[in-house]
Amino acid sequence: MAKKKKETKDEAIEKVLWKAANKLWKNIDAAEYKHVVLGLIFLKYISDAFTEQYEKLKAQEADGADPEDRDEYTADNIFFVPKQSRWQFLKDNAKNTQITIKDINKKEKQVTIGGAVDNALDWIEKENPKELKGVLPKVYGRQNLDPAALGSLIDLFSNINFDETKKRSADVLGHVFEFFLGEFALLEGKKGGQFYTPRSVVELLVEMLEPYEGRIFDPCCGSGGMFVQSEKFVEKRKGKSKDISIYGQESNQTTWRLCKMNLAIRGINSSQVKWNNEGSFLKNAHKDLKADYIIANPPFNVSDWSGELLRKDGRWNYGVPPTGNANFAWVQHFIYHLAPSGQAGFVLSKGSLTTKTSGENDIRQALIDEGLIDCIVNLPAKLFLNTQIPACLWFLSRNRSNGKFRNRKDEILFIDARHLGHLINRKTRVLSNGDKDPKNDDISKIAETYHNWRNPDGDYEDIAGFCKAAKIEGVKKLDYVLTPGRYVGLEEEEDDFDFEERFTALKTEFNSLLKKEDELNKQINANLSKIDLNG
Repeated sequence: MAKKKKETKDEAIEKVLWKAANKLWKNIDAAEYKHVVLGLIFLKYISDAFTEQYEKLKAQEADGADPEDRDEYTADNIFFVPKQSRWQFLKDNAKNTQITIKDINKKEKQVTIGGAVDNALDWIEKENPKELKGVLPKVYGRQNLDPAALGSLIDLFSNINFDETKKRSADVLGHVFEFFLGEFALLEGKKGGQFYTPRSVVELLVEMLEPYEGRIFDPCCGSGGMFVQSEKFVEKRKGKSKDISIYGQESNQTTWRLCKMNLAIRGINSSQVKWNNEGSFLKNAHKDLKADYIIANPPFNVSDWSGELLRKDGRWNYGVPPTGNANFAWVQHFIYHLAPSGQAGFVLSKGSLTTKTSGENDIRQALIDEGLIDCIVNLPAKLFLNTQIPACLWFLSRNRSNGKFRNRKDEILFIDARHLGHLINRKTRVLSNGDKDPKNDDISKIAETYHNWRNPDGDYEDIAGFCKAAKIEGVKKLDYVLTPGRYVGLEEEEDDFDFEERFTALKTEFNSLLKKEDELNKQINANLSKIDLNG
């Protein structure tokens, strides 16, 4: 009999924590449990950073240092954590049924561990209002959250083994936070896709745009994945994170809170990440911003974007977008915010490449004629959690003959990546990044194709079925359609498949068959009633 294979001791820490956290999951749904777990990770991160600085100051007390002086922390970009908000206090009281605390009004109270965590977050917001006011999730005192399970969660995160340095702690906790965001998004499915863009899509956008320095803008920023990945890109290329500055906007307050925590745990300045429930179209929080890079995943095919209120808006330089679909409103919003040599990379539904509805084709034609469209990437199916609508990437550049790259004003690069990626479960596909197998790197394959095409010293060549550098004149001859399959050599029938159109047709056909079946049954019953069964 074969021996049972031992579980590896080297299993990634985030996976170990995820499994352990799941065991403590009881009678609350994923959307709520997400805030419970992520809030604790955030609290542990800022407490660890504070404690390290505290110990340094404690050792320097003889020289006049004060470990309880708030300015000693803020000067080094560290959140000040009051005594009752420190992780050690929560750890020491994790199993206690009654805990004595002082609330932000300095009134003494008896609370459960849930109340103690909520109080800890209240104090942290009070001490750090500029960065954290209204951000942290005070959800721990709710009746449906079992105090014993919460205490066990605190014990779980208390036992994470970090190196002593703040940098290591931040790296590990930041990675854990990001991993948990993705796992919760998978569990929530469609709702999860509203706050989380799949990591491989974010990596691809950033690798293609290469945001080394400058202003990075995402006007529908979700939980901040584009910003986190941009900073990772700069660090991977041995650059300086201070050379980039981020600007964002989010209309969902709960998602904005996740974003602020996600950035804070990475040490990224989020002061220019704004929330308002009107959204980017009605209340543009960065009206005067001209960004060097725009990286975004706007919601697909939104019909209720208040377009009827914005018919004369100054952003519509290439045509007024239809009130029933926000796709080309987003495209023009991005262009409006691009600096003279700015670049944009964003996700859109694949229908944007071919649509002739409500003047959208005229807007697409104007963008092509203006020479703004640099590259189109056709993406595989099942990449996104919240939709089965086929998707693509658009890359725009304000100045395609600016000297930084070669002059490609009379060309558009088309890449068909539909056959790349691999399934991680029945419903979800990801693009590989070469971490597990350097020979299997979907993201580098696509990004390097783009770079080789646009760089002056690039070694680009067309590959049948994958990529084609098409002349603008050729695009015009194909009626300004931007579907990559039209240019790289794939069959148009497959490439032009429209999920929504096909679903509607099948539904209509199905209803028609049901109606015919009903009529046939009525006819059969009528005939049967006429038959004399007694002869």
